[in-house]
Amino acid sequence: MNITKILSDEHQTILKVIDAVLKECNEIENGKVLEIGFFQKTIDFIKNYADKFHHAKEEDILFKAMLENIENLHCNPIPVMLHEHDEGRKYVKGMEDGLTNSDTRQILENARGYCFLLQQHIYKEDNVLYPMAEEALSDEQKDLVNQRYQKIESELNKEMKMVDLKFM
Repeated sequence: MNITKILSDEHQTILKVIDAVLKECNEIENGKVLEIGFFQKTIDFIKNYADKFHHAKEEDILFKAMLENIENLHCNPIPVMLHEHDEGRKYVKGMEDGLTNSDTRQILENARGYCFLLQQHIYKEDNVLYPMAEEALSDEQKDLVNQRYQKIESELNKEMKMVDLKFM
């Protein structure tokens, strides 16, 4: 039973947005006019899909289950993952502040910072943390994790329908 495939699949959606954001940053640096709406939709996506929907499953379900099995982990990467989630939130706040202040440089710096952080973060989760979770948790624990995923998805799915992915 695989409890991390759904999270890895969600990473692919996040990485598509990251690619679109990096492309937009490059185009702006090459003379394109900054489109406020693009960055507003990016922030909305990050806050609602990446943070509220995806990170809820990681932080509130998977990480907690892993910590219950800390003796089965060869190391504990969870504090680093949580720190990186918080760093990502700081970049989003920086983008918001840049939009409020009409500061293109601040928007681009924070957008790029977020993108580069998340590219590395996702790589670590997909290639280190998730395999570790699959190995550390028992089948019973995996069943419970999957049940919790389904519960949180049903609670949040209505809100996620409002997240606009068409801007990519």
